Amino acid sequence: MRDVGMRCGCDSNVEREDLAVLVVPDPKVVRRLLTRYASLQIALAEGEGREGTRELEDVSYTLCITMGTRNIREAIAAADMLLVARVRRSGVQVPDGEDGLPAAPAGCSVPVDGSRSTP
Repeated sequence: MRDVGMRCGCDSNVEREDLAVLVVPDPKVVRRLLTRYASLQIALAEGEGREGTRELEDVSYTLCITMGTRNIREAIAAADMLLVARVRRSGVQVPDGEDGLPAAPAGCSVPVDGSRSTP
């Protein structure tokens, strides 16, 4: 494999073997998907029609694809870690969506690695 330098744009002469690219989803998009998923779950639990079932399936699928997971539980956990990590990196909770809410609750103690600690 040739040494591939950091370049912008498309260069058809550059070999791209073994080149891994990590795409990090936009936290605003992730937050919007999580919010929609939760709203649909609540609506279905309260018996507000079956028309929301298809939309819930669509949102679940989109969240899984966005987070690079194969099931919704993993997608939610990955989304939570992404949002918590964002707050930790910035050190400040700033609103990130139209709702004006921070990316994670104040004082959230979920470690970035996803492990849970008991109080």
